[in-house]
Amino acid sequence: MKYNTLISMLLLVAFTTANVKAQPITAGQHTRVETVYGTIEGYQDGSIFTFKGIQYAKAERFMPPQAPDKFEGIRQCKVYGPQAPQNENLKWNERNSQTDYGFGNQFVVEPMDEKNCLVLNVWTPSINDKKQRPVFVWIHGGGYAGGSGHDLPCYEGRALAEAGDIVVVNLNHRLNILGYADLTGLGGKYANSVNLGQQDIVKALEWVRDNISRFGGNPNEVTIGGQSGGGGKVSTLLAMPSAKGLFKRAIVQSGSTLRQALPEQTRPFGIALAQELGQPATANADFSKYTYEELNFAVTRLAQKGIRSGFSPVVDGTILPQHPFEPASPVSKDVPMLIGTDFNEFTFDISHDMTWDEAEAAIRQRQGDKAGQYITAFKKAYPKAEPKEMTYVDTGFRAGAVRQAASKAAQGGAPAYLYLFTWKPESNALGSSHGMELPFMLHNVSLQREMTGASPTAYKFEKLISSIWISFIKTGNPNVKGIPKWEPYTEETGVTMILDNKCESRQHHDKELMQMSRSIW
Repeated sequence: MKYNTLISMLLLVAFTTANVKAQPITAGQHTRVETVYGTIEGYQDGSIFTFKGIQYAKAERFMPPQAPDKFEGIRQCKVYGPQAPQNENLKWNERNSQTDYGFGNQFVVEPMDEKNCLVLNVWTPSINDKKQRPVFVWIHGGGYAGGSGHDLPCYEGRALAEAGDIVVVNLNHRLNILGYADLTGLGGKYANSVNLGQQDIVKALEWVRDNISRFGGNPNEVTIGGQSGGGGKVSTLLAMPSAKGLFKRAIVQSGSTLRQALPEQTRPFGIALAQELGQPATANADFSKYTYEELNFAVTRLAQKGIRSGFSPVVDGTILPQHPFEPASPVSKDVPMLIGTDFNEFTFDISHDMTWDEAEAAIRQRQGDKAGQYITAFKKAYPKAEPKEMTYVDTGFRAGAVRQAASKAAQGGAPAYLYLFTWKPESNALGSSHGMELPFMLHNVSLQREMTGASPTAYKFEKLISSIWISFIKTGNPNVKGIPKWEPYTEETGVTMILDNKCESRQHHDKELMQMSRSIW
């Protein structure tokens, strides 16, 4: 552990300073903050104060999170804390294909630790000026199974905190079987053993409420945001009564989630898990003696017997009383939303050029007797598109985002702003793929150079996109200089802001195409 910590600290200096020009990193009395639970010490990186691996909660296995223990002395918070346990094949940093382009974090891999993974990180311009800054809480992707607050290089919050004069927070929480198994069917002490990962996030938001003013942040001006699975978690938080009042605005990127699982689908797994491990299928079941790997082996055996796990949030009736956006929950009626997707999402290689004949042949093979209708709808939506774009345009994520925005608008409360990110890097074949907006909105193009190309065009675009996110974080309105007027989405107007080198506001531009699609969320 000492060796891992040393390596992490050495890499931390090299990694964080990659985006900072020769500014000193210092620590000591001037970088200490007295939280509700005790005094912590971070470090000052140029103009930004950084605190990593702050414990925000504690939890026993399969039990709801509790407030952390108070402590004496000074706790060092200079290195990212442990990740939640997850399967190795879900780690993006383990991949090395021709289309990864530095997507994963190959430099710093934190250990996995079930007991100590409920940690968060804070970046702030000041801890002493008593200025109440807006707060942005970023929730990582990776579905509900993998990832961490430091899973990608661009999750580093320093640059966005400096660019926007805001406080940036990201966090780790329990995942997969540990965070999203439904054990409520066992009853008794397991009555609230559901949506545990979501309960963890609520606990992190409570920590922000109780402590962030000590870091120069305003607890009444919190925006939550997440991409992919993080967007699903944000969507779900918007329907959780326990999260009400803990944030003021919300951002969902490529993760619009309308519905979640139902108890009749998820409770049988908890009962079957107990039986598979030789435990009573009651509140007397004891899962504490098994390793994470042993739990996973049990899941595999159950799957072979036809019993699916389906680790995800559940509409349990209490923690999550209803589906998040069918219809939109009254819990978040007054919360403005920024919602969007990327043009080609999970098509990670767009290098192969096509003629229109080749592209239409591919669509006919895929769409069958609906091919003609699909081709007509695509050309109407994107009259200037290249032929190959018709074969990789995303319709699943986009359809979910449109439906989420429409549900939000129908509620008659706070507005929803809808975007479509279409910018493509010049240097690789990723296109506007899943997550391409991340380094731009987080102001971290330089930390994902292989992905973005780090061209002058990319850096110019970074300033525009991060300014849009910063504006929304501060005001609930994404309108900034450099883009056309951005109106909220309504069923009548169907406004989508196209985010590219030249931004464009369009109305129901792909309505026919979406009508042929379905939401995958």
